[in-house]
Amino acid sequence: MTTYKGINGFAVQSVASDPSPLDEGQVWYNNATYAFKLAAVTTAGTWASGGNLNTARDGVGGFGTQTSALAFGGDTPPVTTATELYNGTSWTNNPTGLNTARLQGASSKSAPQTAGIFFGGYDGNNLTVTESWNGSTWTSVNSMSTSARRVLGGIGTQTAALAFAGYVGPATTAATESWNGTSWTNVNAMPFARMQLAGSGTQTAGLAFAGTTVDPSTFTASTESWNGTSWSNVPGGNINTQRSNLAGFGSQTSALAAGGLTSTSPTTGATELWNGTTWTSNPNNMATARNNLGGTGTQSLGLVFGAGSPGNATEEFTGPGSPVTRTITTS
Repeated sequence: MTTYKGINGFAVQSVASDPSPLDEGQVWYNNATYAFKLAAVTTAGTWASGGNLNTARDGVGGFGTQTSALAFGGDTPPVTTATELYNGTSWTNNPTGLNTARLQGASSKSAPQTAGIFFGGYDGNNLTVTESWNGSTWTSVNSMSTSARRVLGGIGTQTAALAFAGYVGPATTAATESWNGTSWTNVNAMPFARMQLAGSGTQTAGLAFAGTTVDPSTFTASTESWNGTSWSNVPGGNINTQRSNLAGFGSQTSALAAGGLTSTSPTTGATELWNGTTWTSNPNNMATARNNLGGTGTQSLGLVFGAGSPGNATEEFTGPGSPVTRTITTS
């Protein structure tokens, strides 16, 4: 009789918990759950439930990774300063929160959990406020230089970020500002004004997509690319599901768009993947359809949180081509 050891030269390991990271084709026995398991590769991106936020809210900001993220601000209601840290399993309340309670600001999406910035937003008035995070506390730093705005886009890191578009009231804006770690500088504006959009990438290689132009019923599917100096429209780069108030993160060439508000539904769980040229609809949508949510991470390992019902739900995304655990059924 052929055995696994005879084929592979080694026996199946018996372990108390599933190994990490995974290698495709890896087999093991989990003696805590009494199951044989296999590391397979996903053919489509999948969503799984994560730990709930302690404070349910919408319009929440965030940055970090799927296993080490930060969530802050939002509307409970009222607007909150609450800041929480995610460890890949659960959220923990930070002893101190934002200096200015607000929702619908933008953040340095590529920043780690320990060092990022949060800018703009709304507390009953549009804001130019900028705050910097050092891993334990927020510090107020130089404000944005153009008009106060909310539902804007943001990408980059704590020392090299980009802010773009948004609602200044009573209109949208195309203004773009660059952050050097100390102050904001006006740079070339977007091709057209809009708000409630999403973005991904860095200060020198960014992406902006979706949103609305004049009012919440005027959606755009447009995608623009930023080269560190100017924006340009990506021909054929329209998102498949036009929407606003969505979550977006990743890089300029590998991004994810999830959730949002559409012209036909107040919320959607639709998920799309960007390959640098076009958007592709992922067959698996979020379990909780929602808009005005927070999100961070990469296309391969993403995280969304807040908004929807319940407003504290967290979901983790594993992109196509990533190893995932499958249970082997035995008889």
